[in-house]
Amino acid sequence: MQPRIALPASLDVGGFSTAQARAAGLGRGRLRGADLDHPFRGTYVSGRHGATLIARCSALQARLPPHASFSGPTAALIMGAPLPWRLENALAVHATVPTPSTAPNGRNILGHQSNWPDRRTRVWGGIRVSDPASAWCELAGHLSTPDLVAAGDFLIHHQLPLADVESLSSAVDSWGSRRGARSLRASLPLLSDRSESRRESLLRVILVQAGLVGLVVNLEIRTIGGFRYRADLAFPKQRVLIEYQSGFHEGSERFRADMTRRSRLEADRWFVIEVNSDDLQDPVELAARIRRVLADR
Repeated sequence: MQPRIALPASLDVGGFSTAQARAAGLGRGRLRGADLDHPFRGTYVSGRHGATLIARCSALQARLPPHASFSGPTAALIMGAPLPWRLENALAVHATVPTPSTAPNGRNILGHQSNWPDRRTRVWGGIRVSDPASAWCELAGHLSTPDLVAAGDFLIHHQLPLADVESLSSAVDSWGSRRGARSLRASLPLLSDRSESRRESLLRVILVQAGLVGLVVNLEIRTIGGFRYRADLAFPKQRVLIEYQSGFHEGSERFRADMTRRSRLEADRWFVIEVNSDDLQDPVELAARIRRVLADR
């Protein structure tokens, strides 16, 4: 059933606050409409927008002070960074204010005070967030080193970089001894601007931390037959390729193309190791398995 009173165009673009609703002439009855979600106290999101993170943050921002901004995991997700499932699907959002301001609080709000003088913010799609380098440092208290590397890889990706290694390194220096400092310092030398996915980043960190040397990311290969391919991860000296497979679709065009690709590479004496999400659950065994292959070649 359609609501009797349509939302004004100014409110039907994401989230809004109670004050904005009243200013637009909406009463309490309309705000109880089935087409509206109520993610935080005093905020509403049109059901047409599916209560996405951006819509929810847009609604909450309307009732936060202007010096508050979304931070850490929330800022990273707004920018599109890949995070573990538990963070990507969390209802609570992180919002930070500089000290000595009072941290935001309320249902589904994780408020923080920051005394970091070099923390920077920016507006992303109309939402105030920590800038990429600041958000990466703030993530350190929430992520393991491999996941921190995966988020950093996304931020510095060569095709659409949101930051670079220099800006991340500068932010880490400024971060000092705050929470997660050790993980940040450990993650910096592991970053790559060529990683194509979070899982690929996690796989690369497993191999590097296992001490496997000679690893090359996104190696360009031209077969004897003249076909050009790019390997996710490779050990060129031993002619070993490591490919992360997110899933198989037997019978599909992609499946058949992958079969032909592998056959052509193996004909040129490349050894292809395919890895899936189950393998990542036991990194010690995975690294030992790959080490045996490298030793044999």
